[in-house]
Parts: sequence; structure tokens; C-alpha cells
Amino acid sequence: MSDIQVIFKKEDIQPDLMKGKVAVVFDVLFATSTITAALADGAASVIAVYDQAQAREKAKSLHEPYVLAGEDKGRTIDGFEHPLRSFLQPIVAGKHLVLSTTNGTVALNRSSQADALYASSLLNNQAMAQHLANEHKDDTIVLVCSGTSGHYTMEDFYGAGSLVSFLVEEGDFELSDAARTALLFYQGCAAPFETLRTTRIGQTLVDLGMDEKEIQFIAQEGLLSTIAKYDPESGQIKGVQ
Repeated sequence: MSDIQVIFKKEDIQPDLMKGKVAVVFDVLFATSTITAALADGAASVIAVYDQAQAREKAKSLHEPYVLAGEDKGRTIDGFEHPLRSFLQPIVAGKHLVLSTTNGTVALNRSSQADALYASSLLNNQAMAQHLANEHKDDTIVLVCSGTSGHYTMEDFYGAGSLVSFLVEEGDFELSDAARTALLFYQGCAAPFETLRTTRIGQTLVDLGMDEKEIQFIAQEGLLSTIAKYDPESGQIKGVQ
């Protein structure tokens, strides 16, 4: 039987303690949603980096086509593509997506010592639950909420609760208090779009000029079957075949 645990924000991640565990990272608005969609749209891989400096260095080392995308505190980084699906979908197929975000890509890097590392979102939680139940039924699974600027965020906790909901449909899991709370929170919320749109980050992004259609897209629970898994040898996130 798998144990399901939850980390509330990236600053709480202790990299050494991720060893021997399976980590699933959430940055629902928007990094892990972007990663899921990019792989579904045909990206060769996603390379999640700590910051824009590392992104530029990584891009220099690539010998295959790539797209450089990223944001810093919700604003597109100069010289980078906007890291949302509507901007990336027309240009990402067959290319490596080098992605730098304020929270999600940092959380992925801090979780990279886990025995297996995944990126999940509302878009692929249903498929992720099936995969975890099949491949990691005896492992400790840690759901990592990225949060923002040292604070918990509602949308990531909601995403974690969504995955817990699908997991308990797949089998018998031992839930920590935090995982059980995430499940109860998720079950008590409004529909995904309304929940995400009213979060602090959701409102901030809309105020910065983001089209609400981006939130409508990532709120489509179970839309995609992509399993986004980190490959420690290449340092790339790829879709599981």
C-alpha cells in the first residue's frame, strides 16, 4: 500500500529526504500545466531550470531545435516566449522547451533526487493516478505543491486534492493528514474554473493581462493522458510511452 504525503510549498522541500520516494510536482498556474500541454502538443522534451540565467546557458548547449520560454513573477522574461499553451502550441512541436518559471520549475529541480519525479496538473491528473497506481503501488508518493514566494497557494493544494481523489478511486492508499485535508478541500470546492479564477494568483495573472481562456483550458480536468516524467540521465521531462 502506498503512503500519500503532501508538501505545501517548494521552500519546504528537503532534497535529501526525497530519495527513495516518488515525487509529483504541481504548479497548476501554470508551469506543470504548461509542461503537460507542451508534451501533448509534440514537444521533444521540457527542460525545467531554476532561472533565466540557467535557461540561457542550457539553450547554448543544445544542438537540436528548442524554444526558450519563461516568466518571472508573472511577467514574460525579455527574449523568451510567453510560457502559456496558447503561445507555445504553434511553435513547440519537435523542439525542446527550455522553461524557467518563478515557482514550478524550481520545485521540480528541488525534487529531482526522488527515485521518480513527475509533473502533474488538472489536465492529466486522472491519467497520472492510473499510472501511479500501476507503477508505484508500494512506494511513498509525495505530492509537492510549488506555492509562491514562500507561501502556500490554493490552486496547487486543489491540484493535489484532485490527484488524491483519482488515486483513491484506483486503489487502497494510506493518506497523511495533509493528503486527506487536500482531498476534503478539493471535494468541497466549486468547479475547477471558478476555483482557479478566484485564487490570488489567478486574479493577479488576469490583472496582468492574461486571457481567462488560459485558465479555462487548464481547468479541464482529465483532458490529457500525458504522463510527464523527469529523466535524470538527460535532465529532461518527457512523456512516458
